[in-house]
Formats: sequence, C-alpha cells, structure tokens
Amino acid sequence: IRQAVDASLQRLQTDYIDLYQAHQDDASVPLADTLGAFTELIEQGKVRVIGASNYQADRLEEALKVSKAHNLARYESLQPNYNLIDRHDYEQALEPLIRREQIGVITYYSLASGFLTGKYRSEADLAKSAARGSRVKKYLGECGRRVLAALDEVAAAHGATPAQVALAWLIARPGITAPIASATGVAQLEELIGAAKLALSGEEIAALDRASA
Repeated sequence: IRQAVDASLQRLQTDYIDLYQAHQDDASVPLADTLGAFTELIEQGKVRVIGASNYQADRLEEALKVSKAHNLARYESLQPNYNLIDRHDYEQALEPLIRREQIGVITYYSLASGFLTGKYRSEADLAKSAARGSRVKKYLGECGRRVLAALDEVAAAHGATPAQVALAWLIARPGITAPIASATGVAQLEELIGAAKLALSGEEIAALDRASA
C-alpha cells in the first residue's frame, strides 16, 4: 500500500490524494494491518480520506468495527456496482449499513455498461460495442424491457434522455453521494451533466422502482 501510494503521488505530481480507495478486499490480510497502513498514510499527510470498493456488507461492517476498536482510520466511502437494473445486492445488505454508518456512496456501472442509455435493445444491438456487448446481453430480458420502457416514458416527459433519467434516479436515491459515469466525448459529457439538473417527481421515481423491482 505504501509503495502504491508513493508511486501514485509521483505519477499524479501531487503531494496528497483526497480519496484513496481499497479497490478489492484482500481477505488474506488482517483488516487491522490494512487499516493501519492507511492510517499511517493519513498521519503522514499523503492521503486525506480512505474508501472501499467491491466490499461485501459483512466485511465492511467488520472493517468499521476494527477501525473503532483500534482507533484507526475508517472507510468513509463505498464504491459499489449499483444502478437501476442491478439493485438487489446493494440494497439488500449494503444500503442499510452505509445509511446507518453515514458512509458516502459513489456508484460504478451507473448506466449498466451502457444498457440504460437505451443503445442496446436487441441481440443485434450488441454488435455496436465489442467491449460492452457481452456485458449487456444479460439485461436483454423482460426486466430490461420494462426498465427501458419506464426510462423512455420519463425521459419523454422531461425532454431528456434515458441516460439522464437513469442517473437522476441514482442521484435521488437516499444515501447515494454521486454516480460515476464515463463519457467518450464532449457531447456525451454534456448529456451526462444534464442529469444533475433533472428533478424526478415521486411518482416517476416510484414508476422506475416498480419497473426495476
């Protein structure tokens, strides 16, 4: 961890990292050791806050207990896979924990590898992207069709795009700090930014919830 941070600081040409995230939980290393290394980096001023990515609820809860018991830095943010169609794993166990512990949440795959943009609606559409086609295929079922239909309806009412609505749903979700979404060009970036200005009604959020339940 120490070597990785020093290498990152060199590459970034900066004195400190605002948020340093443990990308994957390494169960072979005691949590006290991992969190102890992070604490040293914070004390040295190289890192300000630490976060966890791809952590299961039981391990995240254990990490928080270790931090408290040993007076170590704690994970202040979580980066989970969460979006309008991938809801179960996060909502079932992680969401109650992060809301209780007041942990920030920045979601990845916020647009389900592009599926929630409406770009992929049939098997034929999978050929539009060699990289994403295989990941999106699992969404081409009844639930996926319901979600896209609901997105289309809400988007039409606002003069927005399905991607903007999908991100606005995440932004409105209790406990979510911000969604992560990647852009491949300026036009796409401007589209995604538009989600921050889109206010969904309670009825629209409920309709999207039902479609993706």
